[in-house]
Amino acid sequence: MALAAVTAALALGLMGACGGGEHSDAKEAAGEAPATPPPAASSATPSPAASSIAATPRPDLTGIGASDGKVLTRGELDRAVLADGDVSGFRSGPMDAPPPGGETADRSECLPLTAVLNGKPEPLGKAVAYRQLVGPEDDRPAVSEFLTAHGVRDASTLLNRVRAAVTACADGFTASGGDGPSKYTGVKPLSPVKAGDDALAYQLTGDFEGDPVPLVFHLVRVGGTVATFYTANFENGATPQMPPALLAAQAAKLT
Repeated sequence: MALAAVTAALALGLMGACGGGEHSDAKEAAGEAPATPPPAASSATPSPAASSIAATPRPDLTGIGASDGKVLTRGELDRAVLADGDVSGFRSGPMDAPPPGGETADRSECLPLTAVLNGKPEPLGKAVAYRQLVGPEDDRPAVSEFLTAHGVRDASTLLNRVRAAVTACADGFTASGGDGPSKYTGVKPLSPVKAGDDALAYQLTGDFEGDPVPLVFHLVRVGGTVATFYTANFENGATPQMPPALLAAQAAKLT
């Protein structure tokens, strides 16, 4: 995975959440300044073991009414996105929107995957809210989330396109943009969390200087709104686990 892919991960807060290490050193060696970690994830390193914590949604969460299919405004998304205390042990902090541009897959059937990686799933949302979520074990696990408001038709199209891309791009693909070409060695479906009106999960494995970097995505649709959760493992190549309570709580706040 070239620096373009690392930059994409940085845009969603995950590389910054690593708080340094060999991959930050690689960026410095390439002449780039390491990114400033998000305030809520100053020293976290996403890891499979860290997500085994017993997180639970707050029992009194109330929904904003997205299940009827209405297109939520930015203000409504900000009220609905996960906040401190919505899931036990997790804190929610601001996250900047990704920079313009990003990566573009070399195969048209894989474009939905790079759109999600760029933090801009397509069809593009009419409003979006970004957050960084960190758990209680030394700020682990670190998870990025973005909510996008579409309307039911576009939201359903988004998930269907990504689902088709996971199948079509199982053998991997390359992408261009940012700082150079990136290589993804494979895509595989994962078991989705049962939440919302539709859900899917998959692992996109990047190649960073010969080391596998698993990127795990979970998408949940409630009416016309899509919640995308994203975490990664830059340490040992194992599939990072997504705490199901995050998805359950977000679906509850949207319903």
